[in-house]
Amino acid sequence: MAESPPAPTVVDATGLILGRAASLIAQRLLAGEHIVVVNAEKSVVTGSRRQVVAHYTEARARGSVRSGPHFPRYADRIFRRTVRGMLPHLKTRGKVAFRRLEVHLGVPEAYRSSPTTTLDGAKARPALRPPVTLAEVTQLLGARA
Repeated sequence: MAESPPAPTVVDATGLILGRAASLIAQRLLAGEHIVVVNAEKSVVTGSRRQVVAHYTEARARGSVRSGPHFPRYADRIFRRTVRGMLPHLKTRGKVAFRRLEVHLGVPEAYRSSPTTTLDGAKARPALRPPVTLAEVTQLLGARA
């Protein structure tokens, strides 16, 4: 009798720093874990608002429409791309690990009743200025709703 795969780990990205969360998630993906990230739009990007917006608009404008590089506009895709950058995504083990990642805006119905975890090493510390969330960045990049 075949065993069913273990239930995925559901990580709530609310208030987590994007880069730190992505590196911790990448390590767990390489270890063989299946991870589902919810509330990706509520993750935080550190730095001044002007610096963050300049970084993402420059990355989005780089290259050409036909040949790329194609940089995402929506928060869930930006989160996936950030995790991908921390994986050896051109090698087989990185591709397989990347397939075990799901990122969602909000909380889908399938994962509402699942217990969520958070990554303590990626929590944003209180700062003098309010942090920039991925939702704000995507609005500035022109994402629809």
